[in-house]
Amino acid sequence: MPEPMRLEEAIEFAENPEPRCPCILLLDTSGSMAGDKIAALNEGLRTFKNDLIKDNLAKKRVEVAVVTFDSNVRVIRDFVTADQFDPPTLTAQELTHTGSAIHKALDLIQARKALYRANGIAYYRPWVFMITDGVPYGEAHGVVEQAARRLKDEENGKRVAFFAVGVEGADMNQLAQIVVRTPIKLKGLNFKDMFLWLSASMQKVSQSKPEEQVPLPPPGWGEV
Repeated sequence: MPEPMRLEEAIEFAENPEPRCPCILLLDTSGSMAGDKIAALNEGLRTFKNDLIKDNLAKKRVEVAVVTFDSNVRVIRDFVTADQFDPPTLTAQELTHTGSAIHKALDLIQARKALYRANGIAYYRPWVFMITDGVPYGEAHGVVEQAARRLKDEENGKRVAFFAVGVEGADMNQLAQIVVRTPIKLKGLNFKDMFLWLSASMQKVSQSKPEEQVPLPPPGWGEV
């Protein structure tokens, strides 16, 4: 059942009826991300915001949400247009609940699309951009396999574009078993260039028609 419509959302969609391009940043904040990794990730988030709002169309069309996962999965920032996005400062601790995080991201997208439909807003295929440096750890048996099956179904139905980035220490083989698209290994701590690429990609998508296939720039910040 679609969520009841909140007045502020109805007003927001009335004031900005542009088609929406939703993007969830699904970020690993487990203990192994502590130190330089989390500092570079936080810096990257600020770069992403600053680059995205330079584009007049993207800042009204791209909606960003941030979901973090360690021993808990948290929606740190719910969907807002890029011009309203306030990059969080993340800290790292505990385990790696990857499967639950994927489920949460897909649930959020489902709810958001229902909201767009209720308000007569066109939308692009949602993106989920997962960044992790570890293997799933600490979850109940079967959660990751279930998430992988659900993700495959969503990708095959063209209901989501899910990208996975492995930071130093990530098990790329295991990551490849969870996601449909080939995961990309980040070169060093090059979060800044990665987020600039993501911003450029979101800008290209937001300037296209909602059903159009958009060629993306090559990810020079990582390797397959």
